[in-house]
Amino acid sequence: MLAITLAITPVMAKDKEPAKRLNEAAAVLREIMATPDQGIPQDLLSSAHCIVIVPALKTFALGIGGKFGKGYLSCRKSNGIGWSAPATVRMEGGSVGFQIGGSSTDIVMLVMNERGADKLLSSEFTLGGKGSVAAGPVGRSTTAQTDILLQAEILSWSRSRGLFAGVSLEGATLREDLDDNETLYGKRYENRRIVTTNVRAPKAAAKLMKLLTKYSPRKSTSAATVSSN
Repeated sequence: MLAITLAITPVMAKDKEPAKRLNEAAAVLREIMATPDQGIPQDLLSSAHCIVIVPALKTFALGIGGKFGKGYLSCRKSNGIGWSAPATVRMEGGSVGFQIGGSSTDIVMLVMNERGADKLLSSEFTLGGKGSVAAGPVGRSTTAQTDILLQAEILSWSRSRGLFAGVSLEGATLREDLDDNETLYGKRYENRRIVTTNVRAPKAAAKLMKLLTKYSPRKSTSAATVSSN
């Protein structure tokens, strides 16, 4: 019995990780939106096609630096009302040079157009390229000075040690996590299928889905359908 217990404990712990991370993602969104003057502008959230939340992205450095974290993405439903079930993502990135230390950072990204959403739903893509990703503004609403940011496919923010600010994530890689999708849904769904075919959200996602609906129940402009090709 002891041997069996020791053998299944790591598996059980792994199975609980995606659900725990969903609660962490919900907490990140709740805390950020609870301070409108220092959070994501409401008009940007209302016009976003998709949102990505990666709680506690780990940045480590000992000679060669890198980043790693897991989180979730959700996109608008095809009619613009409500959000899709969450699909899992892994964020990875690296840097070279002599470094030492480590930190943990919450990441939030808004995907602002269909082209960015289509990239997001591929099995893997790297953030970068002219105009494709930009540091997002902070506050209750955008201003004329931030109009140029609205042309970016993806806007990104980070929160570390209580400070929430726009951050550039060029060079970071996002990929779907089929193992975690299987843990949540019982099948190795690809992210595109979860987001575009009305897959039912797991119970563990209830808090996150409720918050997304609370802060942005419908898209502010005409709804856009994410390509399912």
